[in-house]
Amino acid sequence: MGTTSLAAARMGVGSGEILGLFRDVAEGLTKAEVVSRTGLSRTTVNQRLDGLLTAGLLIPSPVDARTGGRPAGRFVVNRGRGVLLVADIGATGLRTALCDLAGEVLVERETRADVTEGPQAVLSVVDGLFAEILGVAGHAPADVLGIGLDVPGPVDFASGRVVSPPIMTGWDRYDIPGWFAAGYDCPVLVDKDVNAMAYGEHRLRYPDVPHLLMVKIGTGVGTGLVAGGRVHRGADGAAGDVGHIQVHVDDVDEPPVCRCGNAGCVEAYAGGWALVRDLRAAGRAVTTVDDAVGLIRGGDPLAVRLARRAARILGGAIADTVNLFNPRVIAVGGQLAHIDEQLFAGIREIVYRRSLPLATRNLQIVRSDLDPHAGVLGLAQLLADGLYTPERVQELVDHAVDHA
Repeated sequence: MGTTSLAAARMGVGSGEILGLFRDVAEGLTKAEVVSRTGLSRTTVNQRLDGLLTAGLLIPSPVDARTGGRPAGRFVVNRGRGVLLVADIGATGLRTALCDLAGEVLVERETRADVTEGPQAVLSVVDGLFAEILGVAGHAPADVLGIGLDVPGPVDFASGRVVSPPIMTGWDRYDIPGWFAAGYDCPVLVDKDVNAMAYGEHRLRYPDVPHLLMVKIGTGVGTGLVAGGRVHRGADGAAGDVGHIQVHVDDVDEPPVCRCGNAGCVEAYAGGWALVRDLRAAGRAVTTVDDAVGLIRGGDPLAVRLARRAARILGGAIADTVNLFNPRVIAVGGQLAHIDEQLFAGIREIVYRRSLPLATRNLQIVRSDLDPHAGVLGLAQLLADGLYTPERVQELVDHAVDHA
């Protein structure tokens, strides 16, 4: 271990923690500001910053770079040291993006894709779009420092494999990270789509809110939890599956069968696919969730009635989650989040009526303004966090200093 890391261990604030300060401040920091924020001596801060600059993790801010740098100049994270590839895979479409190391989208592509066609068909589309956006940006696969994918199903996060997904035919335990191993020499992260969305909301819209619930209401119903500023996946990655809580609805004699095989799930009443099912059964000419949204927004009486019932059912499930988890913010995304009046009024009514007053006195229920980009943005933040762990940063600094 080099002198930088030894000093870090003694002081308790290493190069990784210093870099973390810069990641949270887009305009960068001066040496004096780092001294003020950490309580470290100026000599120690100079040592840390020298290591981070040598490793290429920090650079002088663009203004200071033009003047050759100044002793009290600002430094920023080197966003261009590499790139990240991310893919937000939904039930009927996917979005890919090339991001810099701060998580900003550089190039983005979107296309239709049916997740039920299986992993090879869908990942081939992702692979092709990755190659396209790398080419557009003038980057090679060697520049990619991390790949992130999210999927609409339960994921064993440690292995990156989907486990018994209700709608993802053929994906069960498929080696998604292994698919990319031949073309890219970098880590591959796989997570549930709503977890990525939740983390994107937390990091980019509500960084000061440590407890957040993300609800996605699209083809299906999914939720993601951020607890203490971190994604809460549970013991095995199954946390937050509100869509498959079974509910009783008074005016229904026989509960509808859900895509998971059970009957009476929240999703079987309130998911987009369920609305399409019920509208088609009543003779409406709909084939997609967007068609259903169009009828609701157009004021079709049956569509509006179904949407209001879905909102009340969702509100009940969310109220139970509020009582259990006590989030400060509930962000709602997905196609059905765009029927604001019918959806949010019903959700808010039930949540505030059924949840404990202490749990709702500061609660915000809002529509996600990152949607439909929350998934790719959240994936980029998750990847960057993995690249910038204190241990990894210290390894890079030690290697750079030893070979300088």
